[in-house]
Amino acid sequence: MKLVRFGEFNEEKPGVLINDEIVDVSGFGEDYGEHFFETGGLKRLQEYISSNSSSLKKIPSGVRLGSPVIRPSKIICIGLNYVDHAKETNAAIPKEPIVFFKSTTALVGPNDDLVIPKNSIKTDWEVELAVVIGKKASYVEEKDALDYVAGYCLHNDYSEREFQIERGGQWVKGKSCDTFAPLGPFLATQDEIKDVNNLRLWLKVNDVVMQDGNTSNLIFKVPFLIHYLSQFMTLLPGDVISTGTPAGVGLGMKPQPVYLKAGDIISLGIDDLGTSTQHAKNYQG
Repeated sequence: MKLVRFGEFNEEKPGVLINDEIVDVSGFGEDYGEHFFETGGLKRLQEYISSNSSSLKKIPSGVRLGSPVIRPSKIICIGLNYVDHAKETNAAIPKEPIVFFKSTTALVGPNDDLVIPKNSIKTDWEVELAVVIGKKASYVEEKDALDYVAGYCLHNDYSEREFQIERGGQWVKGKSCDTFAPLGPFLATQDEIKDVNNLRLWLKVNDVVMQDGNTSNLIFKVPFLIHYLSQFMTLLPGDVISTGTPAGVGLGMKPQPVYLKAGDIISLGIDDLGTSTQHAKNYQG
């Protein structure tokens, strides 16, 4: 299945993509959050769709899409998880995953505007594969880790590099600004993905290709990341793990970094997980 949420911000309804059309499943009575996933919601939703296929309403194209999951308990990000990205930023190849958090208030729909934060001059882009947890995970064995996956999404891990690197403390300050986590367009369940370890991911700024990578080059693969994180924290259903970005971020541009400005158009995609587009605009308080 491909799960979507559609409608105005904070008023989204649950839907599914069937033959590239959005079908309203709000009659199912549940949104895509922790309770849905932990109570076998994917299976129950599939049964609901099968039983009501003739009466489900199709939604006209052009409707706004929200994040395909409602606000999770946490967004966990993995830094420097592609060798080429570590090299372009002059960082050492990590021996263990670099873990940081992104505020859940950064979460927005896939095509919502990117708001460049107040006083920002170094807002950057990062296309990433995101994993959505399907059931409570604690001390998971790597061999069992994929049993805990609900599905996968496209994610742009926007970063304000001055806030992240030059202001002291942890990276979370540069990762958590409003609109810095556009997720979607949809959540694809595992059966929709041929090989999670061989997905092309790309990003363009103003139609110029900046990133073009493949998940085959992840240093730490999805099963290991779930295993690893579950040693330090309980992963709850609906939690998002963003697995890192390949080379081509603005910070790594030569001879000097390139950052986003108002009016820029950022488009990105991952094989089997769709595409998204954000228009950059300045913060207006």
